[in-house]
Parts: sequence; structure tokens; C-alpha cells
Amino acid sequence: MFGISFTELLLVGLVALLVLGPERLPGAARTAGLWIGRLKRSFNAIKQEVEREIGADEIRRQLHNEHILSLEQEARKILAPTQQEPTPVQPTAEQATAPQVPVAEPAAVPAEPVAPVETAPTAPTPAPNDPTQPPRAS
Repeated sequence: MFGISFTELLLVGLVALLVLGPERLPGAARTAGLWIGRLKRSFNAIKQEVEREIGADEIRRQLHNEHILSLEQEARKILAPTQQEPTPVQPTAEQATAPQVPVAEPAAVPAEPVAPVETAPTAPTPAPNDPTQPPRAS
């Protein structure tokens, strides 16, 4: 990892043996091993925590992007007109039972002038692409 070869480790061991002596060298090696192990575990824990945070951020970003895409698809559905033919308007009960006005045929001399019968105004049928109307269920 650090580029330390076996000969360099052997040199460090010999220097430690000369400085510490044969009585204290095993205890010092054990203590150094424990500290190195603790440092490795703490670095690994920090590394895993950072990776977990990065992963959580990535998941949040993906969820946000999916939410934006679904909103965009809904907006396209609402704004894009459907290519279906509009269904014909069924006559209401008043229109079905309204009295029929006789149509005057051209005659030489009409007996009496016929007054036009007024019917109740009906609401205009919205155009299929009318943006002022709420979207229709398909």
C-alpha cells in the first residue's frame, strides 16, 4: 500500500530490537498492532459512512428526478389533446318532450302566420382543445 518492501520491514524490526530490547519488543509490537487495527477500523467506518451518505444522496436525487418526470408526463397528458372524436350530446328530457313545431310548406296564401317557438338555451359544447375547461377523463 505504501510501497514498503520486506527488506525495509526487516530493517525497521532490527532497529526496534536494538532500541527497545528483547524484553519490551513483543509488548511494543502488540500495542502497535492494536493501534494500527483501531486506525484501520475507524478509517473503514468513516469510509462506509461517507459511501452511505453518497448513496443516500443519489437515491434522493433519483426519486426527485422520477417525481419530476411523472409530473411532466401528467402535464403532457393534460396539455396534449386526445385524438378521439367527441361523443355526440344526448338530448335532455326537456328537448325530447318539447312539442314539435309544424313546418309550413309554401302555399299560395298562408292562413295564419306561425310564430317561432322559443326553446331553452343550451350550454355550448366545449371544443376538444379548449384550455379553459378541466381535463376530461378518458
